[in-house]
Amino acid sequence: MDLIFYIFAGAGVGLAVGLTGVGGGSLMTPLLILSGVPEKIAIGTDLLYAAATKTGAVHTHQKLGTIRWRLVIVLLAGSIPASLITSYVLKHLVPPDFDYGPTLTTSLGYMLIATSLVIFFKKRIQGETSDGEVKINWFHRHANLITFFAGIILGACVTLSSVGAGAFCAALLLILYPRLPALHVVGTDIAHAVPLTLIAGLGHLWNGNVDFQLLAGLLIGSLPAVHFGSKAAAKVPNSILQPILAVILMIIGIKFGFFGSSH
Repeated sequence: MDLIFYIFAGAGVGLAVGLTGVGGGSLMTPLLILSGVPEKIAIGTDLLYAAATKTGAVHTHQKLGTIRWRLVIVLLAGSIPASLITSYVLKHLVPPDFDYGPTLTTSLGYMLIATSLVIFFKKRIQGETSDGEVKINWFHRHANLITFFAGIILGACVTLSSVGAGAFCAALLLILYPRLPALHVVGTDIAHAVPLTLIAGLGHLWNGNVDFQLLAGLLIGSLPAVHFGSKAAAKVPNSILQPILAVILMIIGIKFGFFGSSH
C-alpha cells in the first residue's frame, strides 16, 4: 500500500511541476511529511529524487545551449562545500540522541514561504522598469561575488530543507543577471540544481536518511506525469496556475515554519 501511495504522490507532484515549472521539492517534501514520513527521510529521499528527475532536463538544455556554465561553477563553488559541511555537522556534531527533525521542518517552512514570495513577485524581481529597461545597481555590479555567497546559503538551506535549488535560485539569477534570457535562467538553474541535490542527497544517505522504496515509487509516478503536465500546460495559462501554487506553498510554509509538522 505504501508503494502505491508513493507512486500517486510522485504523479501528483510531477503533474504540478509539468504544469507550472516549479514545485518539485517545495511540494514533495511537505506532502511526504504530512503523510507521516519522518522529516529526515522525506528530505533526504526528495533530494535524490530531485537529482534523478532533473538530470534529463540538463541534457535537453545543454543541447539547446541555454546553460551558462560559468554561473553554474560560481554557484557550485559556494553551494557544494556548504552542503558537505552541513551534512558533516548533522552527522558528527549533532548529538546522536538529539532529534533534529523539527529543525529541518522549521527550515523547510521558512524556505517554502520564501519560495512562495518569489513566485508572487516574479515580475518585480526581474527588475524591469515600465518601459522594459533594466536599472543597473550595486547588486548587478558585484553579481559574481553575491552569486558565490548566495551559493553558500543555498547549499546549506537545500541540504536542511530540500527546497531552494529551483525557484529560489532562479529568482537570484533574475535579480543579479536581468539581461539573461528566461530560458537561460531555467537552464542554468537546473544545471546547478542537479549536482547540488545529488551531493545533498548523498549527504543524507550517509546520515541514513534515504528510503529507496519511497524513492522508486516517486520516480515511477512522477516521470510520466511531468511529461503529461508539460503538454497540458499549453492549455492552462501560467498566470492562473502559479499564483495558486504560491498560495499553497505559503500556507504549508507558515504551518511548518511557525507551528511545526505535528499540529
